[in-house]
Amino acid sequence: MRKRVVVTGLGCVSPVGNNVMDTWQALLAGVSGAAPITSFDASAHKTKFAAEVKGFDPVALFGTRDARKMDRFTQLATAATLEAIAQSGLAIDESNRDRVGILIGTGIGGVITLIEQYEVMRQRGPDRVSPFLIPMMISDGAAGNIAIRIGARGPNMSLATACASGTNALGEAAEMVRRGAADVMIAGASEAAVSAIAMAGMNVMTALSTRNDAPQKASRPFDKNRDGFVMAEGAGILILESLEYAQARGANILCEFTGYGTTDDAHHVSAPAEDGAGAANSMRLAMESADLKKEDIDYINAHGTSTSMNDKSETNAIKTVFGEQAYKIPVSSTKSMTGHLLGASGAVEAVISSMAIIDNILPPTINYETPDPVCDLDYVPNHPRKAEPRNVMSNSFGFGGHNATLILSRFNNK
Repeated sequence: MRKRVVVTGLGCVSPVGNNVMDTWQALLAGVSGAAPITSFDASAHKTKFAAEVKGFDPVALFGTRDARKMDRFTQLATAATLEAIAQSGLAIDESNRDRVGILIGTGIGGVITLIEQYEVMRQRGPDRVSPFLIPMMISDGAAGNIAIRIGARGPNMSLATACASGTNALGEAAEMVRRGAADVMIAGASEAAVSAIAMAGMNVMTALSTRNDAPQKASRPFDKNRDGFVMAEGAGILILESLEYAQARGANILCEFTGYGTTDDAHHVSAPAEDGAGAANSMRLAMESADLKKEDIDYINAHGTSTSMNDKSETNAIKTVFGEQAYKIPVSSTKSMTGHLLGASGAVEAVISSMAIIDNILPPTINYETPDPVCDLDYVPNHPRKAEPRNVMSNSFGFGGHNATLILSRFNNK
């Protein structure tokens, strides 16, 4: 029998809070993390704002020696992991370390380190490049560093599926627990790509909002006047355990990881299929794996990037899967507040989806002002909504046509 997988710990660092509770309270208050960029001079860029993590001090957390050996994406992932482990009460020692694994996704990895060290090489020569460049820039840097820090010797890897990375990482980690490859998986994703080159690349693709006069109003998923997403950074981590292992150690179970589906559009490298067929199939597969019907889904945390094509495609996909039931399901995009954390978005949104179950409240889609006739669902506009969701679906879609969907459910010990 496939094992049941439960969530026992949550951790995140986001543009609206450096831990889970600060992030959650900011979302319920409708706070946007968008602001003028501080990490580099963006004056020559079309978009001069982003949703950066604020007040994060890696030296205070890890010490000068360790902090300087980690790219920012690894620092954020490590901070979120330590928070999640602390909440879970998981002790890692010789009795279990071979059965505790780590799977941390990222869309880009250590791009900030790469850019910094390229500039060092250009100005001072190849011999002056940091010996830490390669381990800092590679995408498995977060997973490897966390394993060393906490002593987890189980399955350990990274995963990259662009903006679906976080959701795929959680789904694949849950599958490892289900098949018995590990008792515990520390899983999620991290991204720190708010940089001159990444912003320039997204701008020339016309993917980013250019509302420089009103950054906090820029991310407006499903609104008729949306003009692109807001680049963001952060990390989200969940502690996933087999039900048997969690119960045996007396863990507090927050919710259950019940469903996972993943597909590809096979359509275009950066544009979603307009009909959302691949996304729809991903949602169907997640419901099948959770043994749920369309009437069982009580809330959808949408990918909802605030781009014209994505929001239309996702809306079409939801209507394809749920039919008339789609109009009865609350859907919201928390990217309206956090911005788009690229590869980390699905992981942070899984934390948010878990909190919706725990606190019986749905986060809103802020900046929803002008309804779009092609996006006509219930997007929980502008204010949170009390509810008691049993089953929450979370969608993530990425360049390359990647689609990933997970379902988190209220835990029922039956």
